Amino acid sequence: MGRRKRAVCLLILGMLFITDFAKGEAKAYILMDADTGRVLYEKNADTRLAVASTTKIMTCLIALESSMLTEKVTASENASGVPGTSIYLSEGETLSMEDMLYSLMLRSGNDAAVAIAEHIAGTTEEFATLMNKRAKEIGADAYFTTPNGLDEGENGASARGITLIAKEALKSEEFKCIVSTQRRTIPWKDHEYERVLTNKNRLLKDCDGAIGIKTGYTKKAGRCLVFAAERENMTLVGAVLNCPNWFDEAQVLLDRGFEEYDARLFYKADEIIETVVIDGQAIRIGSVADVKIPVKTGEEIEEKTEFTDLAFPIDKGQIIGKLRLYSDDKEVASFDLLSLDTKEKPSFANEFLRILSLWTLLG
Repeated sequence: MGRRKRAVCLLILGMLFITDFAKGEAKAYILMDADTGRVLYEKNADTRLAVASTTKIMTCLIALESSMLTEKVTASENASGVPGTSIYLSEGETLSMEDMLYSLMLRSGNDAAVAIAEHIAGTTEEFATLMNKRAKEIGADAYFTTPNGLDEGENGASARGITLIAKEALKSEEFKCIVSTQRRTIPWKDHEYERVLTNKNRLLKDCDGAIGIKTGYTKKAGRCLVFAAERENMTLVGAVLNCPNWFDEAQVLLDRGFEEYDARLFYKADEIIETVVIDGQAIRIGSVADVKIPVKTGEEIEEKTEFTDLAFPIDKGQIIGKLRLYSDDKEVASFDLLSLDTKEKPSFANEFLRILSLWTLLG
């Protein structure tokens, strides 16, 4: 083969390799610390996209916040006829909310999503209103029109938005238990055997410390995955949207995050961070929670405190400011500061005695 032909062949092979690599990239992704929201990696994280069944994370969150797991949920005609992935609910069939939620998150039952939504809000439209209200409270860029993620009316979210919703949901132990379950059986009306729900999230088997969370696919959304894992006292959560190699790319992000970052504890909850003096009274200041964030080796973190307009009386446990952490002049996390003391406004008599004692010392 001549040198020119060899060069052409190498060029073609190189282009094929680049094309294959590009096919595996997510259209958008993000990885963040589940406790503080510190972002470790991101790409197009604020572009709103269709998110398919990862929508069900919000459905599950609202159900856990507004109902009991023991409540009975009855499927309507609307629920039993929903297209796509289902658990084949029949009209009038009743399951516990707990079984419905496992059906929602493991089997990705579109019918279970509608049954849950109608049980809580009466209609799927009213439930979508609750979903959008909750997303706004969380600060998540998302717009929901369905409880199941079917491509209707621009249902979607950004990678950052759906991950912030998952971050909020991970505060619930019930949620973590549901999404990390690999297999569960639930009743099936008028059948000789029970339904077997299998979690198709491959990370639960292949990724160390994986928690779940939810897969999703439609032709419009492509493959979407919201995921989380916990290792060495640090929990990371993220999303890959419109990603052909969803499990592989999610695992690469997680492995890289745990390899490059370590959880650093700056202060424990209620530990004295600093003391401020107001009208001659010293007030000890601490953090509401442990001040802990992922930090890279050699990374310098700067601390800054800011306080509200402090005025007496000040109660122990009162939120009075923020501790902000910066890396390269960029804020990476913030924590509420509270008073560790109770202080009343000094009385005239006490002020007179304090001033008299100072004069005595000066004399």
